[in-house]
Amino acid sequence: MEGGKREVGGPSSEREKQEVVMVVKMEEGAFDGEEEEDDDDDGELQEGKGVVDNFVPGPLLPLKDQIEKDKEDESLRRWKEKLLGCLESDLNGQMEPEVRFHSIGILSSDFGEISTPFPMNEEQRKRVLFTLQEGSDYRLKLTFSVLHNIVSGLAYTNTVWKAGLKVDQSRGMLGTFAPQREPYVHTLEEETTPSGVLARGVYTAKLKFEDDDKRLHMELDYSFEIRKRS
Repeated sequence: MEGGKREVGGPSSEREKQEVVMVVKMEEGAFDGEEEEDDDDDGELQEGKGVVDNFVPGPLLPLKDQIEKDKEDESLRRWKEKLLGCLESDLNGQMEPEVRFHSIGILSSDFGEISTPFPMNEEQRKRVLFTLQEGSDYRLKLTFSVLHNIVSGLAYTNTVWKAGLKVDQSRGMLGTFAPQREPYVHTLEEETTPSGVLARGVYTAKLKFEDDDKRLHMELDYSFEIRKRS
């Protein structure tokens, strides 16, 4: 590095060269409101500010291809595998990510933790999954694996009905996850059961998980009961 400039060797395309120029400019403060004289690139960036708003992501590539792209650089390949938490041998070249759920757990001060493994059989689906006292705080705990590729913006929607009427709907973001050998464990936001005579009874619910590309990774129908506090 000479004169505060970063030396970058051999981008493989004109697009990569432009990305490198932008990174270097950002590190040097060129986007902090400072004007640079006789810089045609800066003028072009100013004219094209709207490009960011209309950004269209590139095509989805198999994660295995992305790792193999730098296969000749052993240290870079190992760094990618460490970052992703998986090895190239764990990947099969499939392009679409897959989220595989292993269990759903209920955390509550009423009973501690109850965990139900997936897939649920028909008998389990018909039963009440858990019972809570009115006015109780509880959380749903999920264990899942991500396969094949990075899943971006994994989010959930939990909709609750009683006697056929929708009484609650909650949404939340889990995040972006890369494939790895060990399952992820994620706890959803805390919720509180309602109180009162009208709040008691059996509820039905639907829990859905989708990513940024609207892929539906799981849809679970279940029921739970709220009882009078003892």
